[in-house]
Amino acid sequence: MVITLTPQLEAVLSEQARRRGMAPEVLALDALREHFLPASAPLEPRDEWERRLLEAATDCGVSLSDAALSREEMYE
Repeated sequence: MVITLTPQLEAVLSEQARRRGMAPEVLALDALREHFLPASAPLEPRDEWERRLLEAATDCGVSLSDAALSREEMYE
């Protein structure tokens, strides 16, 4: 499949890809995947312990660096 972009869409896609440090083609494919492919199936707990663990977990969306978790950083 070949998709022809308008000059305006191509410019926006190229700029966003440059800001993210990736190729425009990769950004376009990622956006299409995110929009059209279903999210992965939710994790089903196998027992009560896993169910409680999954209920307690919260997706914060980011991971802290090792430096941020050091003893010195925790007390500042």
